[in-house]
Order: sequence, then C-alpha cells, then structure tokens
Amino acid sequence: MSTLTGTGVLVRFALRRDRVLIPLWVGVNTLMVLTMPNTLKSLYGTPADRADLLRQLDTNASLRALIGPVFDDSLGALTAWRVGVYAGALAAVTALLIVVRHTRDEEESGRQELIASGAVGRRASLTAALLAAGIASAVLALLVAGGLAGQGAAGALAFGLGLAGAGMVFATMAAIVAQLTESARLARGLTAAVLGAAFVLRAAGDSATDGGTSVLTWVSPLGWLENLRAFADERWWVLGLFAGAAAVQAAVAYRLAGRRDVGMSFLPARPGPADGGPASAGALALRLQRGAVLGWSVGFFLAGVVYGGLTDGAADLVGDNAKAREIVERMGGQSALTDAFLAAMIGMLGLIASLYVVASVLRLHAEETSGRAEPVLANAVGRLRWAGGHLLVAFGGAALIMLLAGLGFVVGYGKEAGPVLAACLVQLPAVWVVGGLAVLLYGTAPRLAPAAWGVAGAVLLIGWIGPALDAPQFVLDLSPFGHLPKLPGGTMSWGPVAVLGALAGALVAGGLAGLRRRDMIT
Repeated sequence: MSTLTGTGVLVRFALRRDRVLIPLWVGVNTLMVLTMPNTLKSLYGTPADRADLLRQLDTNASLRALIGPVFDDSLGALTAWRVGVYAGALAAVTALLIVVRHTRDEEESGRQELIASGAVGRRASLTAALLAAGIASAVLALLVAGGLAGQGAAGALAFGLGLAGAGMVFATMAAIVAQLTESARLARGLTAAVLGAAFVLRAAGDSATDGGTSVLTWVSPLGWLENLRAFADERWWVLGLFAGAAAVQAAVAYRLAGRRDVGMSFLPARPGPADGGPASAGALALRLQRGAVLGWSVGFFLAGVVYGGLTDGAADLVGDNAKAREIVERMGGQSALTDAFLAAMIGMLGLIASLYVVASVLRLHAEETSGRAEPVLANAVGRLRWAGGHLLVAFGGAALIMLLAGLGFVVGYGKEAGPVLAACLVQLPAVWVVGGLAVLLYGTAPRLAPAAWGVAGAVLLIGWIGPALDAPQFVLDLSPFGHLPKLPGGTMSWGPVAVLGALAGALVAGGLAGLRRRDMIT
C-alpha cells in the first residue's frame, strides 16, 4: 500500500468539515482586499494626492513599520501597500489553522488512530491537510487576481500568488510544528508566534529603510510579499522564495511524519510536578490556559507599545487629508485627530481581544469533545464549577490583556495614563458580549459552538472595514463595539456600557443553564 493511499478521500473529508471555516476566512480576506481600491480612490483621488502620500511615507518610519513601504502611486500599488501585509498574515492564519486541525487535532482527539486502521497511507493525512490549505490559498489567489485585474493584470496575478505563497509557507511550517508537539493548541500557538515574529522583523526592517531593502525585511516571508512589488515592476523571482521555502518545509514535515508513531511527538509534554498544588476547577483551567494567556498578554502589551509609538506619525500623515481624517474619526470618534487615532487603534485591539475570549471559551468544548472533561466531572466537581473556572480565565484574561495593552500605549506614547487605560477597559463589555454568545452556543447547542468564530469574524469585519466603506450606521450598530463611547477624547456614556455588561451576563447565564440541563458529549 502506498503512503498516499486514501489521500483523495481525506481531502474531500477535510473540505467538507471546513465548508464554513474556509469560505469565511477566504471571503473576509478577499473582501478586505477588493474593497480597498475604491477606498483609496476616495482618499487619494488625484495624482498630486498620491505623490504627496509617497513623499510623506519616505520620511515617516512609523507608518512604514505599521504598513510597509509603497513603491508606486497607482491604485493597485497603493492597495498592495495598504493591505498586503495584513492580507498575507490572514492567509497564513487560515492555512496554519487548516493544517493543524487536520493533523495534530485529529491525533489528539483519537480520530486519526481510527482512520489509520483502515486502508490509509502513512502520509495521507498530512498530504490531505496540506492540499486543503493549498486549495484555500489557491481560491484566495484566484479571487484576488480576478478582482484586482482592472488595476493591472500582471500586478493582480503577482499579488494573488504572493498571498497564496505566504499561506503555504506557514501551512508547511505548521505541518512541521504539528510533528514536534503533542498538543494542537501548542502547535497553533507556536506557528502563530513565528508569524508574529515575521511581522515584527518586517516592521523593524521597513522602519530602518524606505525601500524594503533591509536584511530584516528579507528574513520575513511577509517582507517577501511586499518585495514582490505587485503593480510596481513586479519581481517575479520572489515567488521562488515562497515556493522554495514551502517545498523544503514540506519535505521536512514528511520526513518527520514517517519517523514517529500516531499520537506521539518529537517534543513530548513534560510531566507535571509531583505536588500539583491546590486542586480546584479554577486552578486546572488556569494551568490549561496559562500559556495562551501569557502569549496574548505579551502580544497585546507589545502591540500597545508599537501603536502608541506610531500615534504622532500617523496623525501627521492623515492630518492634511480630509477623507483619511473622516475615516479615522469615524473609527475613533469626533475628537482631536491624535485622540481619534488612539481610539481607533484601541478599538482594533478590542476587536482582536474578542478572538481571544472566543478561543478561551471554546476550550470547554475541546475538553468535552476530547473526553478529558469526563474524568474531571466524575469527581466531586459540578458542571458549573468546572465551566466557571474556564470562564473566569476567559473573561478575566480579556480584562488582563486589555489592561496590558493600555500600559503598552502609555509606554509607547508617553502621555497621560488615565484616559488611555480607561479607553482600553471600556472595550471589555463588548468583548464579553462576544464571549457570552460563545458560552450560549456551547451550553445550548454544542455542535454549533464553533460558529462563535463566525460571530467574532463578523464583528471584526464590521469594525475593521465598515468605517472605510462608509457603511450605514445600522450596519455598524450590529457590532457591540459600535455602541461603546469613543475614548480617549469622546464623552463617557455609562448607559451603553451597562447594557452591554448586562447582556453579556445574561448570555453567560443562559449558556450555563443550557450546559446544566443537557447531556455531555460522549
């Protein structure tokens, strides 16, 4: 029997399981890219406006660190500049999630052992996971290339292929990490950490030079994407870097997969201490999630430092552009531009914090479906105590990371701490509403619990793209974040904050009531 026997069946199975995840993530990424030309046209409608933008970016290292250098003043080149790094990072996240889900997740749950007992080759599952990620990346490339063809066919094709290349580099990297670790959560976290390091290296390199020529930029796959120079005399040879890196990493992953048993890893988890410490549901939840809390905490603090340091430079860039000022003020409220920019960036971190709270809440679902919750509940631990420990980590962790983000802004911006910290903490009721919806879905309809990711994605999409598209107010109001006061600079309004807090509490109560009544998954 060939080592690839059964690959086709497993690919179809993977695509069927991800029939919601892949279209959602690819659709959000495509929409973000394809709406940008019209937005940029309204911001920089004349050649003089675009030439002025290029001159300002040449001397604004903070904006180059945030977005990257721009190589031409066409709408296509500006689109690749404005969303290229973020679209590439989103493509990488999509690919790594797919690969880990269909490799280490399957082994951790025990399903892979059942699959391997049939007529399935040793490397079929890994191949199917990589092919599923490749299909998602290819669809993204086709949609982006087709949608941007009007800006220049060659540039559109280069940009689409670059996004697909970024996705496959991190897909194959996730395939390697999945062989090294025993935990799917750790595999996702480590690969995401590499992606974060790639972003930091690119940002450091771009802030040092104005043409993407820094060594640090070339070390990062996200730096390769911008140095592909879509719509600006394309460097087609850069695509060879993506192909070469993906091929080498895939070969390493296949080599590792052939040398270990199903369920094992090259870096096995260390046994816990002989003295486990206080035995409680909350202590167990904290031990299980402490790595994620630490990673998010460090990430949010560093993001606050970076965005705080960029505040003055960003304000200088958009200060002379009425439409750019309008978008920033729509995201951050009608106030002084610096306060509006701070409010917009803090609001963006609040949106991202909703992803943390969903991931943390859904740890309950993972513990239940994997069978690990059953021995815990077989002891003198009630369902509400067990769930309450995880929810304390989820909702308390959200408060912690937003507080650390605020401290990061204070360090980076170097101004008065009180208003900035208050602006970060006022995001929590909206974050908790998203978490409350995840609790409600998990408690009442556990099979629909993963749909909480769709809710978080929709909220992120509304908050990120809505203001730039001049979406109607009723669309922005669909997000709980649309009802928060715009701080700093705006007027504090306790009414919406109290309503959102009460709604979050009601959603959590409904989810716990459903959990208490229903059967556990077996």
